[in-house]
Amino acid sequence: MKFDMSRAWNDATALLGGNRDVLLIVAGVFFFLPYLAMALLLPNYATSLETSAANPADVDQAFEQMVEVYGQIWWALLLVLIIQGIGMLAVLALLTDRSRPTVGEAIGIGAKGLPSYIGTQLLQSLLIVLIIAIPFFMAASGAVLIGAILSLVALVACVYLMVKFSLTSPVIGIDRLLNPIAVLQRSWRLTKGNSVRLFLFYLLLLIAATVLSIVIGLVVGLIAALAGDGGALIISGVLNALLNMIFVVVLLAVLAAVHRQLAGPSAAAVSETFE
Repeated sequence: MKFDMSRAWNDATALLGGNRDVLLIVAGVFFFLPYLAMALLLPNYATSLETSAANPADVDQAFEQMVEVYGQIWWALLLVLIIQGIGMLAVLALLTDRSRPTVGEAIGIGAKGLPSYIGTQLLQSLLIVLIIAIPFFMAASGAVLIGAILSLVALVACVYLMVKFSLTSPVIGIDRLLNPIAVLQRSWRLTKGNSVRLFLFYLLLLIAATVLSIVIGLVVGLIAALAGDGGALIISGVLNALLNMIFVVVLLAVLAAVHRQLAGPSAAAVSETFE
């Protein structure tokens, strides 16, 4: 089956429109509130990270500063990642499960799939780190030209892997597979023959999201500047948390639509057709 970008986007918007009320509840709890809490309770750390990224003149110093900051707030980041992982799987269940689970049931599905979600993320990260490490060690050993060529190859390989494994979350949240290896294999099979189309689709979405983020960021910055220091923190935190929530929910709807199109109708849907 050839992937249809227009169909995927239309299906995603239909999923969002048909589940708006429950999505607002889950997204608010799992995406909006954790991000807002991080922004309001740990503002100094966020500022330090932004400063390090914006001033890369001394790379070693910037890296050390980022490591120090992450070393102090790793527990908060881990907690947010766990909360958002459960929320992502719950949203996927709410968007696609034909049994129409309640919010509590969807959260239960997300909690059950969390270990598998973490396992697949770790495996993907390990593969990417290994791919990136090869040209790094080649360059460090003196083979600079070979290292540079391998760096380009590694970049392409990493992007390819991210596309091939882009459906791991839907496979866990929708197909209910819990073995990380089986999840990765399922995502690989679903995307077979459509990697380039999926890459272009994701790239278009990324460009659109980036442009919107820049525009909204300028507006948020202007509003925050007019509000003063105290008000700026609250306004910036709320608006950025809201933006994060919207982007995550839209992304999940897109992934659910892509999964639906490439996986075809479920057995339950087929049986209902002949009842």
